[in-house]
Amino acid sequence: MRPDAAPRRLTAYRLGHRAEWLAALALLVKGYRIVARRYRTKLGEIDLIARRRDLVLIVEVKARPTLVEAMEAIGRMSERRIEGAADLWLVRQPDYARLSLRFDMVAVLPRRWPVHVENIFQGGR
Repeated sequence: MRPDAAPRRLTAYRLGHRAEWLAALALLVKGYRIVARRYRTKLGEIDLIARRRDLVLIVEVKARPTLVEAMEAIGRMSERRIEGAADLWLVRQPDYARLSLRFDMVAVLPRRWPVHVENIFQGGR
């Protein structure tokens, strides 16, 4: 590992935590309840899981300089990983049958309120 890799990794980790905190705050303001943060499974991790009544949001948080860069940062492999983790979370819910699932993104951009993008991709259901 390069000598400067550890400080960069720590900076990225802190930026990620801050971005997730801001994204959660933006969703709370919109009336969602945060039910999980950094939900980890053997298939992958979900940044945020939010819920309002029977609608569950599986949220990917991206901190980037522009909205376009944030949207482009979610590739097909990321989608598959998120879908798999979402399936594992969903089947553990007692009210599984009546829940609607949506895959969203919150882009955390410099000097702006976080941007909530609904239906960033369609799950493979």
